Amino acid sequence: MAATKRKQRGGLAVQAKKPKRNEKDAAPPAKRHTTAEEVEEEERDRIPGPVCKGKWKNKERILIFSSRGINFRTRHLMQDLRMLMPHSKADTKMDRKDKLFVINEVCEMKNCNKCIYFEAKKKQDLYMWLSNSPHGPSAKFLVQNIHTLAELKMTGNCLKGSRPLLSFDPAFDELPHYALLKELLIQIFSTPRYHPKSQPFVDHVFTFTILDNRIWFRNFQIIEEDAALVEIGPRFVLNLIKIFQGSFGGPTLYENPHYQSPNMHRRVIRSITAAKYREKQQVKDVQKLRKKEPKTLLPHDPTADVFVTPAEDKPTEIQWVKPEPKVDLKARKKRIYKRQRKMKQRMDSGKKNKSMET
Repeated sequence: MAATKRKQRGGLAVQAKKPKRNEKDAAPPAKRHTTAEEVEEEERDRIPGPVCKGKWKNKERILIFSSRGINFRTRHLMQDLRMLMPHSKADTKMDRKDKLFVINEVCEMKNCNKCIYFEAKKKQDLYMWLSNSPHGPSAKFLVQNIHTLAELKMTGNCLKGSRPLLSFDPAFDELPHYALLKELLIQIFSTPRYHPKSQPFVDHVFTFTILDNRIWFRNFQIIEEDAALVEIGPRFVLNLIKIFQGSFGGPTLYENPHYQSPNMHRRVIRSITAAKYREKQQVKDVQKLRKKEPKTLLPHDPTADVFVTPAEDKPTEIQWVKPEPKVDLKARKKRIYKRQRKMKQRMDSGKKNKSMET
């Protein structure tokens, strides 16, 4: 840009305007150094600033919602997770007929880069999707043993909106698929620092433990006195099914060989009960056939009567005199009791007649 400007009519050169001096530049000269006593007085009178002075840099936002057909326990679990995660957002239930790729568009509309999606099937099976939208990866779990905050009624408690500590089992660092899940869980469940809806306190712990090829989730309160842990809730178990490269789909990175679908589990239980019933019926049929079979007569064994000793023959006696009848003591007592009762009745009636005559 030229340093001079020319007017349209005249050809005279006009000098450019000088920039205005800022108020900061025009500040008076520095004041004399204050003494230490004045500094102490100023610190005493100074009002303390807010606790949170940092800048919110981690812009993680989690979308937590579900499909239609969930039961009351799943709905309460979603509400508990939203309460424990201040950086989460909610949305309406998604229709079961829609494809899962639509969730990426919903996350984009809600300005969320992570998603927890609960998918209900047959009104009894619950699946959880943890996804990094829109590029992936994503993981699908079967949720088991759900216990919500209202159901547990534990003694622990924590501040709403406080930031949690995340505690992971050492087994997460041993296998690569568990390491991937660990990173995904850290990005989803950790509350960003200096989030507007969060509190600058750390008073509870989220624990992720691997046991029986499943991930067990627990929430504990940190007690200030001795750093002991008291469970708050909720609690649930995640059974890993698959890990996908994309968000809600794509190539399969890992498939759990120990996973058994709920339909197969119920089928095995039904087959076990059916096998027990069939076994009982077979036993009954065998017993009926044995009853119908003719009995086989075994030949007499002559050695069976070796130790049999014959009894002594008693002489027969003919009794010519009639035996005396046995005395029935009970009938005798009854007769005596009747006689005494009649005597009492006569005496009572005589006394009444005398009293009437007088």
